[in-house]
Amino acid sequence: MNVKKTVALVVLCLIALPAFSSSDDEVDGILTLAKAPPGVVFELLGDDDSLKMAIPKILEYIEELRTRFPELAVAIVSHGDEQFALMAEKADSYPEVHDQVESLVEDQDVQVHVCATYARWSGVSPEEFPEFVDVVPQGPSQIKDYVEFGYVLVEVDM
Repeated sequence: MNVKKTVALVVLCLIALPAFSSSDDEVDGILTLAKAPPGVVFELLGDDDSLKMAIPKILEYIEELRTRFPELAVAIVSHGDEQFALMAEKADSYPEVHDQVESLVEDQDVQVHVCATYARWSGVSPEEFPEFVDVVPQGPSQIKDYVEFGYVLVEVDM
């Protein structure tokens, strides 16, 4: 392989490397901090069934993070098709997800947000979500606000 191709391949790999970082690595990085950040915001973007795997993973992350930083503020922002699993009418289809998310909100003081804009684009009104889910105007803007407050963003692998 000639030098130009080798250099191009190395540069391409270095550019692509951040795309392969996992949420596990991101949480591990937070756990190594000497001082707790103001909070952590988990971003979810996937399909309807994604929450079946993502919420248990987030529960593990929260347990690890709060063991290290007991007062850590935590938020979850869902702004893709997966948010529709949180609709009130889907409680029978996704009972564990609903129970876990409600427990996060009620028992662990975790803020859970879904995106009203994406919901409206799909013909779903904010009223179709249960009370324990906070419907915000725009999921990406909510994430941006958290990051501006100093929260660390963790994009959850789904």
